Amino acid sequence: MWHFLNPFSRASSFKGREFDFSFNDGGRAEAGFKGGAGDCVVRAIAIAAQLPYLQVYEDLRLANEAYADTRNDKLARRLNAKGVSPRNGNHRNVFHDYILSHGFQWVPTMRVGAGCQVHLRPDELPIGTLIVKVSKHLSAIIDGVIQDTHNPSRGGNRCVYGYYIRR
Repeated sequence: MWHFLNPFSRASSFKGREFDFSFNDGGRAEAGFKGGAGDCVVRAIAIAAQLPYLQVYEDLRLANEAYADTRNDKLARRLNAKGVSPRNGNHRNVFHDYILSHGFQWVPTMRVGAGCQVHLRPDELPIGTLIVKVSKHLSAIIDGVIQDTHNPSRGGNRCVYGYYIRR
């Protein structure tokens, strides 16, 4: 009732400062995949880079496999134990170079100890083709519209760790 007296309440000025949303599975269903999966990395890359879902899926599976075979760290052990399928999730150590190889540039938006500087809002991110990194999720944004299977913006309050932008 007296929200204007509470400095921690959501200000009404945030209304209307959210990205539009469009459901897009990146071609997952068309490729014959069913059910849920932790494949947001595959979907985001397929959508933003305009690549077939199956191609990105297979490329990341091979990248996961190569990482697991050539490294001896915690991630490699996890990949060997859980499997190298991209449906189990993907780690930045594996997908970062793959995204860069498709004409994207990484722009970090968060620094250690600085707190959240950029939120998932249109007035805080550039226009164009983006792959946005938020907590435990990647999402594609094309010309101001979130392309994903759900809207990850949390009403425009979700913190953006960084984004890949198509050059």
